[in-house]
Amino acid sequence: MQFRKISIYSLAATLVLSSCSGKKEGEKTVYENTKFTKNSENTVHLAEKQVQSVGLTTTAIQSRNMEKLVKLNGKAEISPSHISSVSSIMGGHIKSINVINGSRFNKGQVLAVVEDPQFIQLQQDYLVTKAQLEAARLNYNRQKDLNTSKASSDKTLQTAQADYSTLNATLKGLEEKLRIIGINAKGLTAGNIRSKINIYAPFSGFVSKILVNNGQYINPADTLFELINPTGLLLELKVFENDVNDIKTGQEIVVYNNRNPDVKSNARIVSVVPSIEAGGAAIAVAQLSSPHSKFIKGMYVNAEVNISSRYTQGLPNEAVVSFENKNYVFEDLGKSDYKMIQVTTGISDDQFTEILKPEILKDKKIVQKGAYSLLMMLKNKAE
Repeated sequence: MQFRKISIYSLAATLVLSSCSGKKEGEKTVYENTKFTKNSENTVHLAEKQVQSVGLTTTAIQSRNMEKLVKLNGKAEISPSHISSVSSIMGGHIKSINVINGSRFNKGQVLAVVEDPQFIQLQQDYLVTKAQLEAARLNYNRQKDLNTSKASSDKTLQTAQADYSTLNATLKGLEEKLRIIGINAKGLTAGNIRSKINIYAPFSGFVSKILVNNGQYINPADTLFELINPTGLLLELKVFENDVNDIKTGQEIVVYNNRNPDVKSNARIVSVVPSIEAGGAAIAVAQLSSPHSKFIKGMYVNAEVNISSRYTQGLPNEAVVSFENKNYVFEDLGKSDYKMIQVTTGISDDQFTEILKPEILKDKKIVQKGAYSLLMMLKNKAE
């Protein structure tokens, strides 16, 4: 519900019921016939003709089930944990680039090829160490047999064992280095040594940035690509202060973009930042139930949250008026006297507004039709 905004400077023009200049008493304006009690600045008294002219009616606090539709807006962003910078484990020259900005790729796809002589040297070192390890193993076994029969000294056996252990550790290290640059050491032979390595995609997603070009020399610290994993898409939505208490983690919402407002997707609130920003809104973070290509980083989005029905107390919308960001109702005191009472409102729909702490209005007659006119009369008095 949106309350009508009041402009003090337009009050007189708005409620003039008839011209007062040179006319009878019964034809004067509502304001000219309005009397105010001396005991309260929040009480207004109307003449009988004014009551009839305004058409005042009254109501009382009511109970009913209510639902609230909260509308949010914000932007699609990517979680930092789902933005990856890809680099080469070892330096070299870019031989080829197999993707372009914005292109989609699958996990394990070759993004680029890097070439350098050091890759050859690494494979060569592995094969040489592997051969040396085999020789060291045979020597160690032989020395164990000789030592058993005391044909060789303990020192010779210890030296053979140390050589074998050292080469075994070296081979394991070289094998791991080959693995992280994408070369399978188990299948490596002197006949398939290569000078190039592939840069593979670690997941399926989209290319956000390409930071190199063919022929460029790269160092291990250089970033080649920035990749986006779409499963990390988050929706950062603004929640205005009046709605903050209604938005909770775990709520299901529907989202859509401005280009296709009729095509809606499901999402879920995953967190609500517990602070109000300078613009008067908090941030709720939502995640799509399933990745969708129509939502991309930086896109403006809208969302709707249907607040669960709850049994509450309130008044018809017409009975609640707003002035300077505060809400009021008018109590009928009898004898054409009406007192303004400040209230705190909750959720609202097309016909009804929830009143928080409704006990202050218990057993009171509340003005329904004419509440707006009473507010203007009272504020005109202050002016």
